[in-house]
Amino acid sequence: MTTFLVAAIQMDTTSNQDQNLSVAADFIGEAAKKGAKLIALPETMAYLGRDYAALSEAVPGGKTATYLSALARKYGVYIEGGSLYERNENDPVRPYNTTFLLGPDGAFLGKYSKLHPFDVVLDSGVTSRESSHVAPGHEIVTVKTAGVGLGFGICYDLRFGELFRLMALRGAQILVLPANFTEATGRAHWEVLVRARAIENECYVIAPNQVGKKPRFTAYGHSLIVDPRGKVLAEADGTETGVIYAPIDLDLVSKVRKETFTLQNRREDIYSLCLK
Repeated sequence: MTTFLVAAIQMDTTSNQDQNLSVAADFIGEAAKKGAKLIALPETMAYLGRDYAALSEAVPGGKTATYLSALARKYGVYIEGGSLYERNENDPVRPYNTTFLLGPDGAFLGKYSKLHPFDVVLDSGVTSRESSHVAPGHEIVTVKTAGVGLGFGICYDLRFGELFRLMALRGAQILVLPANFTEATGRAHWEVLVRARAIENECYVIAPNQVGKKPRFTAYGHSLIVDPRGKVLAEADGTETGVIYAPIDLDLVSKVRKETFTLQNRREDIYSLCLK
């Protein structure tokens, strides 16, 4: 498929898992009925509270992945599962923050765990150590399905441009970034970074964000779908939940890459990106 409609769902996830899944199901049904073929959810879509480890799940096979698999099969759509806390058998108190892709038959097509925990210590005294309760992932993930190359990041990963460049070099045409970006950093950096990742990698970016008051901050909202030239095709507001839509044209990815040659004109005789 070269042209199709995508949807990004903006949620106000709470600590009530069953309610969150019901809300997601309603939005997925709405998007499917409007013709979306790929539907993306935000970070920590199933649960957002303090019991990270206790409510961690298997991926695939756990409650949320199984629930979303049934919805993908029901509507015949691809679902990018936002992210959830995936059980970590090697460190039970630190689950992974994992996103995954489901096919229109409900099949599990791959998963990615957030590589970059949000660990910061500010001069003001504000401290965040996500790595104290969430384990970092171990690999970059791209998936090719139905002729479409997809790459995955989660929230704070957005600030690490080399991750997205490597995914583009591996064949990604669409970059999916579920997020729970804060209001303060979102106002300053969210749109400019999402658009930059699209422009520099000549890819579409689908970025579903959380909205609303969370345990430690207010989420920014403003979910985005951006084209390979950096044009914002759709944007949610900063206060309400809902679904945004945009058409994807993979021929545009090819066209833009033949206009700007960003990937081809890298000087690998001088510098290179490599995996450990």
